Amino acid sequence: MKDAMLATGRRKTSVAQVKLSPGAGKVVINEKPADDYFRGCPRYYGMVQAPITNIEAAKTYDFQVRVEGGGIASQAGAIRHALSRALAKMGDDAKKTLKKAGFLTRDSRMVERKKPGQPKARKRFQYSKR
Repeated sequence: MKDAMLATGRRKTSVAQVKLSPGAGKVVINEKPADDYFRGCPRYYGMVQAPITNIEAAKTYDFQVRVEGGGIASQAGAIRHALSRALAKMGDDAKKTLKKAGFLTRDSRMVERKKPGQPKARKRFQYSKR
């Protein structure tokens, strides 16, 4: 394995870039520790930690994350996707484990666009017969 590995993860409009380097298992997101970044949202913190807890060897690496766009939920999803892709580069065993857990699949759901002649994407103006 090289000294540092790079990976990109996406979810909705969020994009996360991860740099994996040898260390003690610290996750730093936008120059803040992960637990500070997701302060008050243990669900999202757990989401980010999930790939690291699944792969035992992941605890010997530090993760430097840069994330932008979207909200806190989609950022957490993008970070999880990026971490999983970086860890999958470690070897076949890690990739199989992450694939089975569903962490390597890119969630393709996006916001549907607003259509002309309608107030929202799917909502219609009220129909009046007379």
